[in-house]
Amino acid sequence: MVKDFIEKKFSKVQRRNVRNFLNDIRASFVPGNLNQLARIYKTDKWGEHRYTPHYKTHLKKYRFKKINLLEIGVGGYEEPLAGGFSLRMWKKYFPFGKIYSVDIHDKSPLQEKRIKIYQGSQVDLNLLDQIVHEIGTIDVIIDDGSHINEHVITTFKHLFPKLKDGGVYVIEDTQTSYWEDFGGSSENLNDPKTMMNFFKNLTDSVNFMEFTKANYEPTYYDLHITSIHFYHNLIFIHKNLNDELSNKDMNQERLKNK
Repeated sequence: MVKDFIEKKFSKVQRRNVRNFLNDIRASFVPGNLNQLARIYKTDKWGEHRYTPHYKTHLKKYRFKKINLLEIGVGGYEEPLAGGFSLRMWKKYFPFGKIYSVDIHDKSPLQEKRIKIYQGSQVDLNLLDQIVHEIGTIDVIIDDGSHINEHVITTFKHLFPKLKDGGVYVIEDTQTSYWEDFGGSSENLNDPKTMMNFFKNLTDSVNFMEFTKANYEPTYYDLHITSIHFYHNLIFIHKNLNDELSNKDMNQERLKNK
């Protein structure tokens, strides 16, 4: 009866605002516990998935810094008032951070202080450039968007060079690398068009200083990827100057002209 009364007396926006207010109160008791925050804000980053412990490992250094975080994908599909759960979780976890997002659907009703949402495709490169220009320096990028393999790779190629040195790029839901409907494959595990193979191939960049190939020219990824971490359906790529020299003293001239 209480639920019926509330639904009759309050609009969707009012009910959402009350729910958000109550969630914020609950979250204020566990601001550093990502598992609990995910439960409170009802994001699938904990429960349906097991992402939050890994996020804490890789992002805890940013907790009290004035960071800019960009998450691709808001959730809730075409419903304007649906989704945004993880954005509110990040807002609570990073009390001095600014949270940005982009979604194919109009999610502007979910905006609030320290949360700004753009509308458009994650493979609209002009839009991505506009977003980066407006945000400025980006410390963390999370791809929780379409999960289409081609989209994930295209977005990474465009945005990774724009990520701040010392930043982290995250790919969620990499299970679609094996799903044909998303451009993946479980038959050909060496298919170069899948995101898993794209990122697996980048692991060699971490060790490019050990290559013995004559006149090898380092790629942007060679010079800027310091580590890649693979978890179940989740990848973290850390960006910084990859200048650790070989212990064999064979290729150390490569960085001098870079």
